[in-house]
Amino acid sequence: MAPQREWFGTDYYKVLGVSPEATEKEITRAYRRLAKQYHPDANPGSEDKFKEISAAYDVLGDADKRKEYDEIRRLGPVGAGFPGGFGTGGSAGNGGFNFRIDDLGDLFGGIFNRGNRNQRTSANWGGPRRGQDVEAELHLSFGEAIEGVVTSVNVQAGAICHECAGSGSRPGSMPVTCSRCGGSGTLNDNQGLFSLASPCPECRGRGLKITDPCPSCQGTGTETRQRQVKVRIPAGVEGGQRIRVKGRGEAGANGGPAGDLYVIVHVAKHPLFGRKGGNLTLRVPVTFAEATLGADITVPSLNGQVTLRIPPGTPNGKTFRVKGRGVHSSSKTGDLLVTVEVAVPEHVTDEQRRAIEQLAKATSESPRQHLGVSP
Repeated sequence: MAPQREWFGTDYYKVLGVSPEATEKEITRAYRRLAKQYHPDANPGSEDKFKEISAAYDVLGDADKRKEYDEIRRLGPVGAGFPGGFGTGGSAGNGGFNFRIDDLGDLFGGIFNRGNRNQRTSANWGGPRRGQDVEAELHLSFGEAIEGVVTSVNVQAGAICHECAGSGSRPGSMPVTCSRCGGSGTLNDNQGLFSLASPCPECRGRGLKITDPCPSCQGTGTETRQRQVKVRIPAGVEGGQRIRVKGRGEAGANGGPAGDLYVIVHVAKHPLFGRKGGNLTLRVPVTFAEATLGADITVPSLNGQVTLRIPPGTPNGKTFRVKGRGVHSSSKTGDLLVTVEVAVPEHVTDEQRRAIEQLAKATSESPRQHLGVSP
């Protein structure tokens, strides 16, 4: 895969707030936390920050991309051009520099080579190229996100041409060897010690020429069309999370592998429940008598009703934990957090009023006594 220009000037580890030695789990955990914090739905105006975080995870969350990114960063500014010095491929001395030709060959794909190593350039200029990654958005209900679901998303992306199967030639015809470069895909300009290789303009580095292009894709081998991709969403997915579907992005060029599809998940709100990571939250009203005297109350959960014991003297806003009634995922099951709120009636009957007045007369201590003010 080809390194992106922004790799040379962006520290993706710093963007996610992790060290270069971070594990895959640590990187994923950091991304989820930042994606939730800066998601445009929850934090309007943070679109640029969210894109930066997503770009960082796109590289560091992929083992192959991360390996290449680390190697590019190790080689240093030479990756962006000759000015600025060379990386650790050699050692500096007396204000000068020293470097390995192998590092340059690996980084630039063999632009500067010695002797027969020029043969590698055709693979870089006209050989197989990986397709681009694409994104799609998916809106889920609260229950679908909790339980997990298998669904489909619409993707508008480049796909292998249905007529020529990616060859670029009209069915029944075949590409021919380029006469200008002899099939190597490169033209060499001998400069003595170095040989400067450039892609053949006749075949654009492929080594082959399409004499009878496919009418559907005009010889490119790919066509843009809308298709449906089946996606398996794991149980417990959170809003803003990106699900990777390997190999379902843009089709590769010249027989190269396809890119990946990243599905960005949006989760609708529930009329009763909220969510804090793996825990569900619920606010339940209780009467003054229940909070004062204690009571056993019934509260809903996503998988049936549960009984919750309210101890005597429970204050307003107290939160109780019901174990194992939260979000179930592959790694753990969260809890249900129930916050009680003392309900104050807006209208009372005469009998209720007399009872409340009797309670007020029987109450000798003021709850504001600690403030040092008159009752």
